[in-house]
This record gives sequence, C-alpha cells and structure tokens, in this order.
Amino acid sequence: QVQLVESGGGLVQAGGSLRLSCVASGSIWSINRMGWYRQAPGKQRDLVAVVTTGGNTSYADSVKGRFTISRDNTKNVYLQMNSLNPDDTAVYYCNAGIVSIIRRSLEVWGQGTLVTVSP
Repeated sequence: QVQLVESGGGLVQAGGSLRLSCVASGSIWSINRMGWYRQAPGKQRDLVAVVTTGGNTSYADSVKGRFTISRDNTKNVYLQMNSLNPDDTAVYYCNAGIVSIIRRSLEVWGQGTLVTVSP
C-alpha cells in the first residue's frame, strides 16, 4: 500500500505564511513528479505547483512569486506559501506519480489539509 500524508494547514491572516509538508510511504519503487493541488468550496480541484524528479518546477499563475515547491529527497515534498490572501483558502492535496515495488504505476492522493486565510 502506498500513501501520502499532508500536514501544515491551518488558519492564517492575509499576508501571512504557511508551509505544507507531504510524506510518501509504503511499497514504493520510485516517485516521479510530486505536486500540490487545491480545491476551494464549490470549485474544481486545480493544480498549484508540481516538481519533477529532475527538480523542474511549474506553478499556477495565481501563485507564481508567492509559493515555492521543493523536495528534499525522493519521498518528501513541501509547499512554502507566502503573502497568502483569502483567495488561497482551500483544501490542499498532495499528489504523486508513484511506481510501486511490483512496478505498477499509480497516481496517489493525500487526504488533504485545510488552509484558511482570513481577511
């Protein structure tokens, strides 16, 4: 079994910062891309940022210059969020493309962590 566990969400005032963490565990052979998505109430789930195994990153236009995605090894990914505003309020989900030890390709989601930004 493969799973992603997020942490670091919470309530913050506009202009503040939060750092989300995501740890992958289980029967993992390799992890390709890792990323963060978010879903605001009544809206679809959208890509926030992604980082490849090679370290290439990509961001949604709405977070460029404010959010930074990083990986410190093959199984951990982080999202540093600065200059938060109420529009950033959402449930944030970690996502990864994982190859299991039996060489099965999986797309895995975390359970989500709520970020609430007050005006």
